[in-house]
Amino acid sequence: MAKSNKAESAELTEEAAQTAPATQANRGAADVERNTERVKAFSKSIAKVREELAKDVVGQKDIIDNVLIAIVAGGNVLLEGVPGVGKTRLVRSLGKTLGLPFSRIQFTPDLMPSDVTGTNIIEKGADGKMNTVFQRGPIFANLVLADEINRATPKTQSAMLEVMQEHKITVAKQTYTLSEPFFVLATENPIEQDGTYPLPEAQMDRFIFKLIVEFPSVDELADIVNMTQITLEETAEAVIDGPTVMEMRALAKNVPVIDDVLKYAVNLVSNSHPELEKTSETAKKYIKYGASPRAAQALMNGNYNVSYEDIDALARPVLRHRIKINYTAVNEKLTVDGVIGLLLQENKKLSR
Repeated sequence: MAKSNKAESAELTEEAAQTAPATQANRGAADVERNTERVKAFSKSIAKVREELAKDVVGQKDIIDNVLIAIVAGGNVLLEGVPGVGKTRLVRSLGKTLGLPFSRIQFTPDLMPSDVTGTNIIEKGADGKMNTVFQRGPIFANLVLADEINRATPKTQSAMLEVMQEHKITVAKQTYTLSEPFFVLATENPIEQDGTYPLPEAQMDRFIFKLIVEFPSVDELADIVNMTQITLEETAEAVIDGPTVMEMRALAKNVPVIDDVLKYAVNLVSNSHPELEKTSETAKKYIKYGASPRAAQALMNGNYNVSYEDIDALARPVLRHRIKINYTAVNEKLTVDGVIGLLLQENKKLSR
């Protein structure tokens, strides 16, 4: 009888071992199918967001697409352009389409760090006693517009470092965690303009993208005038909400990346460092300081079915604020984007 039970147990174990791979394969196929359906649904939502933004923003398709990529990736964005090209309007409209609590901070030279983060104040309670109460600043929102961030002093700019990286605020030894999703979309004027303070490298590195908002064409300028003649208010409507954004972010993090593409992205960042022994000729000749490891992380975020073309498309937004060109590049009238283009050409030869 004992032998019979042992034989039956062995048969069941063998059968389970044979069926386990099939069960895992079926489960994996079901996960892929479920994720595929979620991607299709999210793609429709993103397309609808684009349609709503088009009601308030003329042109700037690449800017809108990259901002949406950054939001799905969970990163902050820096928009640079001369005044009047629609940077602030884009961010306000985005807050409406995402249905998120929105806050705007207008950075000025006299703005203090406590004006951003908040401060402790003395308040009289119902019992007549004086209590210390934390008065939250405008940074406590899901979507924060840091308008003209480079017009504030470095002291005030530094108040943004912790919140942009860790989504936390520390005031008087007390730490406050911000609600998710949290994004900072900052605008800045070109640093050559009067009254601007260059952002420190540590803060620049906390922006996943730096996007250049170009001046509109003549036709786009006419459309802008016609649009603002009707109303100066944004007319975009809410399409998605915070939980949906978090679902998109979770799905993006599950996207597999093949080793060759990962190596290509890492090599691109490594080849921007002139001090390394094995680096590119472009870095040795034109670059003073290379990109940080965050650049490699940024290159791998926000994509589905990551390819070499995705890395190339995001290289300039990711690297342009993380690379410092030297005098040789300036003397040869090369811009940062031009040097990144040379890096991409050389990286393709070295990596593939």
